[in-house]
Amino acid sequence: MRDTPLSNCERDFLLKAIEEKKRLDGRQTYDYRNIKITFGTDYGCCFVDLGKTRVMAQVSCELVTPKESRPNEGIMFFNLELSPMASPAFELGRSSELLVKLNRQLERCLRNSKCIDTESLCVVSGEKVWQIRVDVHMLNHDGNLMDAISIAAIAALSHFKRPDVGIQGDEVTVYSAQERDPIALSIYHMPICVSFSFFQQGTYLLVDPCEREERVMDGLLMIAMNKHREICSIQSSGGIMLLKEQVLRCSKIASVKVSEITDLIAKALENDKKARKEGRKCGFAESMPQERITALKNLETTVEMTDLTKQASDIVEGVETPAGMALSPVVPAPGVGQVGAGLQNAWGLEDEEDDEEEEEEEDGDEPEVTIVAEKRGNKKKGERPVVIISDSEEEEVVILNPESS
Repeated sequence: MRDTPLSNCERDFLLKAIEEKKRLDGRQTYDYRNIKITFGTDYGCCFVDLGKTRVMAQVSCELVTPKESRPNEGIMFFNLELSPMASPAFELGRSSELLVKLNRQLERCLRNSKCIDTESLCVVSGEKVWQIRVDVHMLNHDGNLMDAISIAAIAALSHFKRPDVGIQGDEVTVYSAQERDPIALSIYHMPICVSFSFFQQGTYLLVDPCEREERVMDGLLMIAMNKHREICSIQSSGGIMLLKEQVLRCSKIASVKVSEITDLIAKALENDKKARKEGRKCGFAESMPQERITALKNLETTVEMTDLTKQASDIVEGVETPAGMALSPVVPAPGVGQVGAGLQNAWGLEDEEDDEEEEEEEDGDEPEVTIVAEKRGNKKKGERPVVIISDSEEEEVVILNPESS
């Protein structure tokens, strides 16, 4: 199933907002969304919320035979899954281009950077080594998957503890957590990906793009870096040409963001360790407030409202009235009128016109009365004038006062 495409109006609106250095969720250009890190009940289970993007990482291990080329090193294996639950654009059990790109970037970020001591995973040289498997599941997709995946993977690896082993001759014994305390992995540094999206052929830059911003962007730059400002990997996609100054600027921004995220991971690990030591309940379910009305509330987004009234008045004043528009339109339908300031009262226009027509008809039905004064020689003094009533086209004459014979 394909995702719903953006309309031209939405695309133009997003690009116009980016040109004005504004974003849909009220963030600034270099701001990250809220990051929430939660650990599960078992060691190695981590949930990461980057805004509305949600990712789960689970780390597991098993004893396997090492590679012939590296008999003294353990094996790191990464598996990503894009579930249709995260987005309707993802298909279950089918490898997509996005999945391959994310998997390769995660391997370059964690495996090729040598952030984990693989030699410490060796049990018997050439025979038994630990294979660390990292499974990452997408629970919800709202943009910037790579950053959420890298945070979840490195946090889960830092939280994971493998079982202790004992060797007696040729026998290898794996002890449970009740028999011996599990052993944490040896991690040298924490590489974290920071994504930068470019618009208008590199003119505008945004950090941590959301899903809608990713649809209208021209290019993407992902930089994997640790808090020591060591670049682990760089990947550019989209086919845009970036200048050296732009890459250096992005690397400086990434160093600040990586330091903040690393401190956040360390704080989450410390809180989880303290909760387990004190015997309190821990896990993803315990992190959610239960039996409260505000359990699933969303954080309010701050929107810039400065000079909003002035901008609105300027827009209204700048709008011109289109030519040919009638200020007082004629109401053709009977029984409909308009009353208001500056408008002509049109209530009862049809009734008035009907009344006038009826009056004219009534006036036409009345007989025409004409007074004719006849001059006659034998007219007597004090005689009344003759009144002639005409009610037809033939002009019939009726004498009301006939002359006496």
